[in-house]
Amino acid sequence: MTKLFPISMVLLALAACESSVPMVNLGIDDTYYIYRMQKLQLSPALTGNNYEWRVNGHVMSTNREFIFLAEDEGCYNISFDIIDAKTPYHFEFEINVLHEEIEYSPYIAKVYEYRPAPGQFINEMPRYEPGDTYTDILRKVEESISGTNDIMVSLGGYGGYVTFGFDHTVINHPGKMDFRIWGNSFYELTQPDKKGGSAEPGIVMVSYDVNCNGKPDDVWYELAGSAYFNPATLHDYSITYHQPDPMREIEEDESGMLCDVHYIAWEDSNGKFGYIAKNRFHEQNYYPLWINDATLSFTGSLLPQNAEDLSGMGTYYVLYCFDWGYVDNHPNDYADLNSFDISWAIDSNGHHVELPGIDFIRVYTGVNQYCGWLGETSTELCRAQDLHISLMPPFMPEP
Repeated sequence: MTKLFPISMVLLALAACESSVPMVNLGIDDTYYIYRMQKLQLSPALTGNNYEWRVNGHVMSTNREFIFLAEDEGCYNISFDIIDAKTPYHFEFEINVLHEEIEYSPYIAKVYEYRPAPGQFINEMPRYEPGDTYTDILRKVEESISGTNDIMVSLGGYGGYVTFGFDHTVINHPGKMDFRIWGNSFYELTQPDKKGGSAEPGIVMVSYDVNCNGKPDDVWYELAGSAYFNPATLHDYSITYHQPDPMREIEEDESGMLCDVHYIAWEDSNGKFGYIAKNRFHEQNYYPLWINDATLSFTGSLLPQNAEDLSGMGTYYVLYCFDWGYVDNHPNDYADLNSFDISWAIDSNGHHVELPGIDFIRVYTGVNQYCGWLGETSTELCRAQDLHISLMPPFMPEP
């Protein structure tokens, strides 16, 4: 007999995908209750040659394990078959998808990781206070970019990243933009047709919580922006930064705007080396002070350099925008150019990947570039939004 529960008694253990979810076996209940946009992991105790999961008659998976995920409320009829000549097995049950008791937020709910590369805004965005630990800094980042707080966080030079998520799985709507991220890019006015100014593009990675442990430790996929297949874009690029050498010779540049040109040394996987210089506008430590490691290493795709010195004297740099698919690449007024489609996901071999949704988003600075007195090219961001969650109307007091 189907067991009925009032909504207030929905089994929360079934609303989240955890290892404690009951096995699909002969003793399984014939009804589940979960909230929409939450995953239910189904792992059969029995084995066979082949498997088939159907949802409302449609084949959804031929793997032994299956993660059920639905955006819409309602009753879903599920069938599971073990296709085996000796031990065939067929089981039918239903999953009731309910509306969440607390309305989901369309904005960032949690920041999981923050590991910036060195840069002129590090230890300022957010501000490091003496004694701050990584936990303190992570909390400050979450306070800055969660909800509608809109406080800029800097990722530093190439590779620096932040990882965040929402209070639900972001559903993939093929052919539609699924989420949006705000930065602080702007257009300069001398070349309006070229769309350049302060474009500091950040590459977006996404991950689906396949192991259902609520941690960003599953496979990551890059969202292939407009420059992904550009021959000048490098993949599997890596860079290592070094803490400032206390024995280095402090040297200014000719302009006097850079007060320490050999400040933070780096070398990369292409055999190149260089420095992040310190400028007179930002004299704090550029190396993350809560990190004790003597080196910081990052790996990912490297976009082509996008800066041009129009003055020829190092006084007027323009950073040109890539067409689409990157954070902090176009001004926020251009919503379509700052939005992302989960269907752009590419695996490490450059092959397209179909994801039903995503649970984690990572953004990292995608260019290794230094522009004189402007400093390193560093991605900044301040907010993200699931475009499929309706914004709650503002509260209006009764007349």
